Amino acid sequence: MFGGAYVREGPGVEEQRQQVDGQEQEAGAGILHVFGRQLKLCRERAGLDRAELGSRAGYSASTIASFEQGRRIPPPKFIDNADELLDAGGLLKAGKEEVARAQYPAFFRDAARLEGEAVEIHLYDTHLVNGLLQTEEYARAVFAMWQPLLDEAIIEQRVAARLARQEIFARRPAPHLSFVIEEAVLLRPLGGRTAWRGQLEHLMLIAEKRNVVIQVMPLSRQEHAGLAGPFTLMETRDERRIAYTEVQGDSRVHTERQKVRGLERTYGMLRAQALTPTDSLALIEKLLGER
Repeated sequence: MFGGAYVREGPGVEEQRQQVDGQEQEAGAGILHVFGRQLKLCRERAGLDRAELGSRAGYSASTIASFEQGRRIPPPKFIDNADELLDAGGLLKAGKEEVARAQYPAFFRDAARLEGEAVEIHLYDTHLVNGLLQTEEYARAVFAMWQPLLDEAIIEQRVAARLARQEIFARRPAPHLSFVIEEAVLLRPLGGRTAWRGQLEHLMLIAEKRNVVIQVMPLSRQEHAGLAGPFTLMETRDERRIAYTEVQGDSRVHTERQKVRGLERTYGMLRAQALTPTDSLALIEKLLGER
């Protein structure tokens, strides 16, 4: 079974959870340090100093140093470019996926990997716009409000990771994506009026994609199948059906068929109770016109 940072409740559970999170964070840092050493060795073998590599790749020498020392996560395009510039023969590219996963919070890494393999993803959100749909400004506001407060460097890292996930919209073959969003999410102006309007406009733009369906669960509904909270359903290329749940930084990836089947039924009810895609976009457009 796949799993996130999940520990059964019991004596000392908080200490156990902190230990698990610490181990996963340490593992992520270890991946970055290994990649950094490989990058340095390839650069030195090519006879380049940091300034020369940075000039050719479009980065400063200090940024190259941060990559090599595991203090900053190199973006995928840099890894591809560096592999070619340093004639690494695919060595650097081979670690690209592991490096990319290191940029996510420890509790989300399993889900991020599965998301990258999915051919179908269905998401229900109750408190904020889903990360796959967030604009950069909205995402930055979300992480700036995180409690306990995050360091500025961590905020930038997580914003970059969130935007990188959105490459899923350019993937070919295109996965099928559906979203059910609570109307209250659309009414909450996280980040201020400008960020909020930009986010609503972005939802309308994404909804134009043929492989994306966005539906709004209106506040006026007297029946509601999703009162137990948000969740994600995924189906991978090898036809595995998986569910992901998360609350307050604790997460779990569910593979047991009974659990997944139950959430699939819940999602089917949610879609039936929500506004149609056309009516959902009309509501978003109305909100934009009112504020």
